[in-house]
Amino acid sequence: MKALLAFLTVFACQAFAAGPDKTRQLLTEAKEPVRIVCIGDSITGVYYHSGSVRAYPEMLQIALRKLHPNATITVRNAGISGDTSKGGLARLERDVLAHKPHLVTIMFGMNDLVRVPVADFITNMKQITQRCHAAGAEVVLCTQNSIVNSPQRPVTKLAEYSQAIRDLAKTESLGLADCHAAFETVRAKDELEWNLLLSDAIHPNMDGHKLFAETISKTITGKDMSLSEVGPPPNPLAHTLKLLAEGKPVTVFAMPPFDQHIAPALKSLYPNAQVTVKPWPVEGKTLAELENTAKAVRTMKPNLVVIAVPGHLSETTPQAFHQRYSWIMNWSLSFGPQEWDVVVALPSTAKPTLNTEVQANEALARRLIKAQDLSLIGRSPGDESALPDLLAKWITAHKP
Repeated sequence: MKALLAFLTVFACQAFAAGPDKTRQLLTEAKEPVRIVCIGDSITGVYYHSGSVRAYPEMLQIALRKLHPNATITVRNAGISGDTSKGGLARLERDVLAHKPHLVTIMFGMNDLVRVPVADFITNMKQITQRCHAAGAEVVLCTQNSIVNSPQRPVTKLAEYSQAIRDLAKTESLGLADCHAAFETVRAKDELEWNLLLSDAIHPNMDGHKLFAETISKTITGKDMSLSEVGPPPNPLAHTLKLLAEGKPVTVFAMPPFDQHIAPALKSLYPNAQVTVKPWPVEGKTLAELENTAKAVRTMKPNLVVIAVPGHLSETTPQAFHQRYSWIMNWSLSFGPQEWDVVVALPSTAKPTLNTEVQANEALARRLIKAQDLSLIGRSPGDESALPDLLAKWITAHKP
């Protein structure tokens, strides 16, 4: 294990040795706007696995602005689900070069390894790089995250494509953000911590996307920084409250006890609101059964989903709990960019002291909710009658 960790550390140092010097200078001088475009597949794009609002390009913009507060920085997300290096090459002019970037980050491989032979992958990546250079843009190549092994995507095959990216970066003297090595460094230290960076078998959650952004930012600037304190987007009810402000009806899909309290809470802000609530039953359900019922949300297309998984529901391992809980949130989100609001509440209880199992579940749930980039309706054990007032105050506090 120590040998693997040392190996990965060497890779990380090598990745940071080369950098996009012109972009770094522009950021430091802060005399003109800096334009960056990130092209890739669903891991780059805005999809359910990172909360349907943002992904690592948006986190990269936050990271660079923290490091260079005087610079004007725009990071454009050009990730499309299911795409490969072949598709990226075909849409390069429209989605990347038309925006006249100073720097382009390229992250392909996860879909290539099941559809594009590695030799063709290298050719495509080289052509993308050459066309970016011809347009005056610097390039940073990015390896993707490590994944859960499966017959469709064996970890050994992903490693082959990751090494091809490293070799191309070395051959072409390009900046390299070795995100695969960054994930594997975490894995070598703690398997559970690595697992908690993922939303599913191949997609990182927002904690994973923050690691992406920190790694890419280091390659660009040469500086370390942390995004761990960056919270979820500030307006978790933006979609719902906009509809209410316009006098339009809203539909809510909510677990108890919020199915009883969400409508009165919304009407405390908008007395004439038309709110239809569809209860999401949890009584007698397992986490697996709640995950299965969550699959109906995307067909239902409500305006607001309120998740409140009962605290006593557990799994045999933290990894299994993570998988079930994450998929309850994943299925509750729209597949791509946000189409409705999703908020999560900790389990309700009237007992002043929670048992050890519920405490452990709540601690892990808190982490998973933040890692999904979703807002938490905090609860303290106590009288259930206090919930309506607490909920109304929480909604008021998040009103734009």
